[in-house]
Amino acid sequence: MLEANDLTKRYDQHLALDRLNLKVAPGEIFCLLGGNGAGKTTTINLFLNFIQPTSGTATVNGIDVAARPLEAKRQIAYIPETVMLYGSLSGIENLEYFSKLALGVKRPRAELLDLLVQAGLAPDAAPRRVEGYSKGMRQKVGIAIAMARNARALLLDEPTSGLDPQAANEFARLLEQMKHRGVAILMTTHDLFLAKQTGTRVGIMQRGVLAAMFGTDTVDHTELERIYLDLSYGKKAA
Repeated sequence: MLEANDLTKRYDQHLALDRLNLKVAPGEIFCLLGGNGAGKTTTINLFLNFIQPTSGTATVNGIDVAARPLEAKRQIAYIPETVMLYGSLSGIENLEYFSKLALGVKRPRAELLDLLVQAGLAPDAAPRRVEGYSKGMRQKVGIAIAMARNARALLLDEPTSGLDPQAANEFARLLEQMKHRGVAILMTTHDLFLAKQTGTRVGIMQRGVLAAMFGTDTVDHTELERIYLDLSYGKKAA
């Protein structure tokens, strides 16, 4: 579903991403780990066509993102670190607006309310203005938008940053739901626990290079932390 082939991004003399080769299948959660500047967000931005590759390709369901951006974006939903919603609108109104924008049709209000509940938002929160929502509640609206669009791929950039443990755990359960729907998920995170808890595979970036890639079922939390610290910072966990 999501595929990078020798994907490279250079800014003058700085090589932000160096010949990345990566595949994320439907129903898979691939977690990209790495320190700041490792190339994680650059990878997400290339798949979203926010920036152009220097060389190589990023494809979504076989569609070259750079060559056919509109077609590719119809397949994708994106949840950034902070979901941008209209604060003066309610949760249900935001979902109604963004789903209609993506699909060109207005979905029945009852369907949208059901999607918000499936995404974990309390029913009494749906008619309230988003300006009063917590970050976790905003993330749930973002998941509902992805479900309303029937997105085949979900890109997430540090989605649990700033969430309390309960909200982060709820978000992890939502990702599991999306995985079981057959959505291909590519997520950047600094949260090793989240990566181990939800990920099917993990990739560790180091200075623009995918330095390691393995299944989460092959390591425990301690081993994952050791590998991550060793590759990202050149030291091992105590």
